Amino acid sequence: MPNQPFTFPGQTGFYRGKVRDVYSFANHPAGPRLVMVASDRISAFDVVLPRPVPHKGQVLNQTAAHFLRATADIVPNWLLAVPDPAVSAGLRCEPYAVEMVVRGYLAGHAWRTYRAGGRVLCGITLPDGLRENDRLPNPILTPTTKAHEGHDEDISREEILARRIVSEEEYVQLENYALALFQRGTEMAAQRGLILVDTKYEFGRVGNVIYLIDEVHTPDSSRYFYTDGYAERLAANEPQRQLSKEFVREWLMENGFQGKEGQSVPAMSDEWLAQISTRYIELYETVTGQSFQPAPAQNRDAEIEKAILAYLQTNE
Repeated sequence: MPNQPFTFPGQTGFYRGKVRDVYSFANHPAGPRLVMVASDRISAFDVVLPRPVPHKGQVLNQTAAHFLRATADIVPNWLLAVPDPAVSAGLRCEPYAVEMVVRGYLAGHAWRTYRAGGRVLCGITLPDGLRENDRLPNPILTPTTKAHEGHDEDISREEILARRIVSEEEYVQLENYALALFQRGTEMAAQRGLILVDTKYEFGRVGNVIYLIDEVHTPDSSRYFYTDGYAERLAANEPQRQLSKEFVREWLMENGFQGKEGQSVPAMSDEWLAQISTRYIELYETVTGQSFQPAPAQNRDAEIEKAILAYLQTNE
């Protein structure tokens, strides 16, 4: 994936996120458009790690496209085309400044908060006596503020409304959409022998219409457990077999890194990067039921640029 951004005719903006390069075309003939290139960069604890993971961008892009298409009946989404395995193009929406995180199980950040004694998460009180990876009585919404740099922060529904980040009417719609999407994701995961543990959704707006934007149910935005063996592992207080990038976070923590000031990212060997790549591909094939076909590595940047240029010639 390109280290330096491309420059395209008619381009009106560029933004480099943690893992995506985003090109804006405000004056596209069919209306404002975005083109997103999913890079092989990987982030953890809101820090971009120093070495890319082979094929990660393609996995991310194709997984997101799969689920955007599978949930379009619930909420309209931004995706219009996939010009290249690592590229998505679609509507340019005005994003809401919150991410809607839905949790069905006590895992990850929620478990670390709970283990430290916290019982209130984003204004929601959790019962005593829960174990790591327990299923929650009902899926809960734990929103975060959306940070362009640094750490996202937990925020409650009440604080969102008090600070007028989102109107109450819009927030209720975002809640309903997020919970419906989580239900669909849960059903789709179950068909593949998986449990959708938690995930995040981002939304934007064009006029008065709310759209689902960014990625959906990908390894970067979601955590999955395997259904087979879940109950036995839980009863034995053993770690769950999972498909997510949590294993990357765990490896970093074991090596003394949690994104805190003064900490350094541990060295990432070629073997470790290959293992991460394999796990990403495994997730794609497991959650979609499709065989992963890696794009040829030769002239990859040129192929991506060519595909985007071809898309820009359309009126899609």
